[in-house]
Amino acid sequence: MQRPQTGTFNPRVWFRVCERLAIALVATVFLSCGGGSGGTSGTASGSAAGGGTTSGGTSGGGSTTGGTMGGTGSTGSGSMSMGTSAYATDVLMHHNDLARTGQMLAETTLTLVNVNSASFGKVAFLAADGKVDAQPLFVTSLPIGGTSHDVVYVATEHDSVYAYDATTFAQLWKVSLIRGGETVSDDFSCPDFTPEIGITSTPVIDRTRGTNGVLYAVAMTKDSSGAYHHRLHALDLTTGADILGGPTEIAATYPGTGAGSVNGLLTFNPAEHTERAALTLVGGNIYMGWTSHCMAGAYTGWLMAYSADTLQQTSVLNITPNGSQGSIWMAGSGMASDGTSIFVVDGNGTFGTTLNAQGFPVDGDFGNSLMKLSSGNLQVTDYFAMDNVVAEANADNDFGSGGVMLLPDQTTAGGVVKHLAVAAGKDNLIYVVDRDAMGKFSPTANNIWQVLTGTLAGGIWGSPAYYSGVVYYGGWNDNLKALPVSGAFLATTASSKSPTAFAYPGATPAVSANGTSNGIVWVAENGTTGALHAYDASNLAHELYNSNQAGTRDQWGAGNKFITPMIARGKVFVGATNGVAVFGLF
Repeated sequence: MQRPQTGTFNPRVWFRVCERLAIALVATVFLSCGGGSGGTSGTASGSAAGGGTTSGGTSGGGSTTGGTMGGTGSTGSGSMSMGTSAYATDVLMHHNDLARTGQMLAETTLTLVNVNSASFGKVAFLAADGKVDAQPLFVTSLPIGGTSHDVVYVATEHDSVYAYDATTFAQLWKVSLIRGGETVSDDFSCPDFTPEIGITSTPVIDRTRGTNGVLYAVAMTKDSSGAYHHRLHALDLTTGADILGGPTEIAATYPGTGAGSVNGLLTFNPAEHTERAALTLVGGNIYMGWTSHCMAGAYTGWLMAYSADTLQQTSVLNITPNGSQGSIWMAGSGMASDGTSIFVVDGNGTFGTTLNAQGFPVDGDFGNSLMKLSSGNLQVTDYFAMDNVVAEANADNDFGSGGVMLLPDQTTAGGVVKHLAVAAGKDNLIYVVDRDAMGKFSPTANNIWQVLTGTLAGGIWGSPAYYSGVVYYGGWNDNLKALPVSGAFLATTASSKSPTAFAYPGATPAVSANGTSNGIVWVAENGTTGALHAYDASNLAHELYNSNQAGTRDQWGAGNKFITPMIARGKVFVGATNGVAVFGLF
């Protein structure tokens, strides 16, 4: 769109300015309200962390966890004195918030009426130089060169990061995170990452740090001698320049006798690992978890924390130090957090069935488990492992193929408030744990809040979403299903389901709504011809739109394996094999 001449009146531009002012006012209200235990400063940080919990009681930018997690969904910055203001329409992390609910509750443009093939479809394609396995991210009203832009950020497996204007679709900047004399990494013959490995995990953005806000990303490269590198980058939102002293080379050691150890010490091997799980920002630290290429080789389960201010390592934890495997990948989902603890589920690996007096494995091996970790200094403070954990791991039936999601506070029929988390993997079961007493391990019983058997027709390679008292799951060769929550229990039978069953890897849903109205569930379908689907959140049998309804008009080519749609400011962004498809009203 051509910029209007100075001194002329353009009603479309005037409307745009007024709209931005309204959004800024809404964001200011959200940032000023107290929330949960965090008070005002905690609430501001929570909003800055990604449109998560922004106010007590009522959520404003992507989470319904307001009264329960309001102030605790924090980046730990504690101040809005630097960077830029956060908005309810920002999407600064994977699945919108630290609870990983996938909600965008400030969507005022897309409705149950106008999302149809006559008025809605593909409006642009943001070209990129590689596969987009990371979820695109979105920043509202960012000043760049004296002009305010809504910006969508795209990271590729070719180690590039792009910033596009989300209104005009003009490229604002592009940077390569490949150092001189290096190349993007090869794929180790792993089809999950074909044809190259660069930036695989979804970055995370903090608008409160630096001068203009920061995008954190992990990039993998290969040097001329054949050595591999992973580096943590902090990019200025307005220029893409490395800041905060970055990038930082990722390295770690940990005591243990597990796979690949030498003389009782494990050393992180960059050639063996990939950062697949989305980055998580909590309490001033960037958290990352590592998987192996197609889960091959002598590897163990690494978790690391780096300072968001200095990019220096602050903590390391290996969760299978005296065993093997236990990778963190969760189909690209991010670790969940209530702002104090971190929740993560790992894949097949050694689980130590000999427990100490507190019920923890004496050898420290937590393969195939859902863990609660202390933030800051990483330690396992509680966990759940199913009663047949060893058999499931041996059968490649890993728990960690799916991500974990935190529910807002739930109240039982007896009036007891429960803090719950849900997770599911390859075994077709949904596990609901009490975050205050997760159940640990027993060889005879799953001592947890709820296990849903027979609800899913296929395993999970992704994450659920939550909206208005309903959990949405999309399994392999299964329909997308709506599971209402009542009395702190999930319904074991879906209240509605999509007419489409989704082939491998199933579907990871995301939700757009204007508060409690116009709820729409969005999913991307994998395959030789990818597809975007939109369903009425109150009745998944009512499909509003899919991108194959208008012939080839809205198609963008092959689907990507683990992509989650991202919704912001009237548009839906879907990662593809060579860019990002953008959908909106015509």
